[in-house]
Amino acid sequence: MASVAVILPAAGKSSRFGGREKKPFTSLDGRAVWLRTAELFVNRPDVKQVLLVISPEDREMVVSRFGATLMFMDITLVDGGAERFESVANALAKLRPGIDLVAVHDAVRPCTPPAVIDAVFAMAEQEGAALPGVAVADTLKRVDDTMAVRETVPRQGLWQAQTPQVFRRSWLEDAYARRSSLGAAITDDAQLVEAAGHPVRMVAGSPFNLKITTADDLRLAEMFLNKREAETAKKPSRPFDDDRFE
Repeated sequence: MASVAVILPAAGKSSRFGGREKKPFTSLDGRAVWLRTAELFVNRPDVKQVLLVISPEDREMVVSRFGATLMFMDITLVDGGAERFESVANALAKLRPGIDLVAVHDAVRPCTPPAVIDAVFAMAEQEGAALPGVAVADTLKRVDDTMAVRETVPRQGLWQAQTPQVFRRSWLEDAYARRSSLGAAITDDAQLVEAAGHPVRMVAGSPFNLKITTADDLRLAEMFLNKREAETAKKPSRPFDDDRFE
């Protein structure tokens, strides 16, 4: 079993969210979004390190609100940079020895099904790099600045990328070491690793692996978590309460 470190970037400005708090720190059914996300990983036997990357301006608040939790869950707190790539680079510098794979997962994706995490970890261990995604089902239109439709884009072979994006440690560190020479239009870690010449595999993700961007997304996540918890809740034990007796 490969040893995995999980980086949770949470240093963004949350400008589209519109709440009083930044997305990672707002409450989702009683617990902070980032904490629900971290809980997807901290008890996995293959995860040896979890790193939460925050804006330096949030450090005092995070330590005050979550310091005991961070210590109990053995989560490494890392100061982020001006952009996401700088934040991930800062976290890479804090990796412990003996880590084989590095997973980068949005701190605001708290609903990722465990089966998706299992699948992408296994594929990355086998192939070196992997990410989950969902095949594009809707018709895609390209528009100009006036919102006039200029082209219908064929959706065959197009997938919507999700996280966690998981990489062989040496591949990701190599890609970050050469980032300045790989192009300025790179938008995620998988694209960066691709640009560095390493193959990346896609695995089937899930529509439930939603990223909280707006207040509506937060409500959807709460609905999903409540439904999942209700479905997995144990029924009271009663005599003959077993399918074998039906």
